Amino acid sequence: MTLDQILPADRILFDVEGGSKKRVLEFFSGFISQNIPSLDSQEVFTRLISRERLGSTGVGNGVAIPHARNSHCRQPLAGFMRLQQAVDFDAIDGEPVDLLFVLLVPETAEDTHLSLLAQIAEVMNAAETRQALRNAGDEQALHDILMQAISQLSTRV
Repeated sequence: MTLDQILPADRILFDVEGGSKKRVLEFFSGFISQNIPSLDSQEVFTRLISRERLGSTGVGNGVAIPHARNSHCRQPLAGFMRLQQAVDFDAIDGEPVDLLFVLLVPETAEDTHLSLLAQIAEVMNAAETRQALRNAGDEQALHDILMQAISQLSTRV
């Protein structure tokens, strides 16, 4: 399974209000439960925040990869958010986060979960991709940049 299969254009959010890590995760939880009615907003939020308590998913360079397992998630799904203003995410480099790639997976998706996390990390590790995402003018531009980066990733693997 690859990222392009689980990240439709309608799950890419442009210039989301931040405020705090908690507010960003609450926003995404509400958004995803509207997008996928089988997912409960409060459960998604609880799972994401519980994962954050184990250790921040802020991986550095202004990027976070919040992720969690969810028993109501039938297949892996991803969302991407670019924030209007960066928020403190307790990232490993201490820098605030403005690019978030969110991943939800079924409870039993062990290998798939790790593979998708690795793909996200590789895509977001590229400085040129991060800069292009920060310079993008709308959701479509974000989607195009991400799909190109994911495509380049698959040709290298």
